[in-house]
Amino acid sequence: MIELNHLQSAEAARNLRTADGARGDLRLRLLTYNIQVGIASRRYHHYLTHSWKHVLPHAESLSNLERIAQVVNSYDIVALQEADAGSFRSLYVNQIEFLARHGAFPYWYSQTNRNLGRLAQHSNGLLSRRKPLDVYEHKLPGFIPGRGLLEVHYGRAGEKPLVLLLVHLALSKRARLRQIAYISRLVNRYDHVMVMGDFNCQAQSEEMALLHTHTRLCRPIDELPTFPSWRPHRNIDHILATPEIRIDTAQVLPHTVSDHLPIAVDITLPSHLAFDGQEPRPLKS
Repeated sequence: MIELNHLQSAEAARNLRTADGARGDLRLRLLTYNIQVGIASRRYHHYLTHSWKHVLPHAESLSNLERIAQVVNSYDIVALQEADAGSFRSLYVNQIEFLARHGAFPYWYSQTNRNLGRLAQHSNGLLSRRKPLDVYEHKLPGFIPGRGLLEVHYGRAGEKPLVLLLVHLALSKRARLRQIAYISRLVNRYDHVMVMGDFNCQAQSEEMALLHTHTRLCRPIDELPTFPSWRPHRNIDHILATPEIRIDTAQVLPHTVSDHLPIAVDITLPSHLAFDGQEPRPLKS
């Protein structure tokens, strides 16, 4: 288990979703967002003309993060991709911690998958209003190192957990197929699983077909385009769940502070997965 970072936040504690009184079911709001290090791309040519922002600090980075914090604030659990954990290009700001503080999330975690020292800290991130039971890091297989997965467990100790797998897959199809095989083995260890993040492949791709063939993950009801943010036509960001987890709504948010749009779901968990109704407690340092 990896210890999470904790932020004291009475407001966040008050915002915790509670169990439904009639059935004991728990409703949660989840979101996944590739934030592109706080770079707001609005045209394809920005990949060239704004490429310097991936290595040098820029004036809009903090204001863009503040805008992102306003969006993620209304969700219970958020998966982040392409965040920086604190380097020269991000003004030495851990962008995941920044979003946790400004979004009033009491728990956050950053997984640095490509550590370039002071130049860049390529990371995945977790923002959470609920205290996870366990968090594990995984390095995904690939021809170029630097892709990772966060495995996050929620629920009651000693009972079957809700397991979230937060992912950012490779650009290469060959690497993605290896990564999907790895993820499938993780999914099949548990009964109640969600996989969410930037898959870099569409719902009808060979990679996604492999994932659905070898796991119980349900295919998305709607194929929601998230990329590029200024004219989305590719659905490469996904939130998938095993059958017992009910996805009540799914939507793409029109929030163009990256080259991806965020995708969000409202879910209902069965009563035996309902979390204890306790406020967040500080973790030991």
